[in-house]
Amino acid sequence: MKFYALTTELTDKAALEADYAAAREIGVLKVGESCLFIRRKLKNYYIPYGDIRRCFRRVLLVPAKLCCGKGDLPVENLVICGDAGEIAQVQLPGTKAAKVLIDVLKEKLPEVDFSLPAKSEEKQED
Repeated sequence: MKFYALTTELTDKAALEADYAAAREIGVLKVGESCLFIRRKLKNYYIPYGDIRRCFRRVLLVPAKLCCGKGDLPVENLVICGDAGEIAQVQLPGTKAAKVLIDVLKEKLPEVDFSLPAKSEEKQED
């Protein structure tokens, strides 16, 4: 299996494969012991926990026309930030999965900030 680094590349392929095999799956994400894995089609990306500085949920409202009127569908995303800004934004299957994922990551990464950035910080990162 081939892994692609989104930040720092790890050289021990056997350790990555073992971590991936034992990881807990939540949507397209897998939470391992040393890395967060993201599956996209046939590729597996990873982010070592040491590179993550902030994680938070971003809920996007998508306008939709339904049979009985108009409405907005909420789409849950996990945003992962590093030293240089946003590393990834990953779509999650729902609100329950997003809350479970945040709780699991809070246990694994107690030193990471899980708060939403201020509006001024968010604009500077773009």
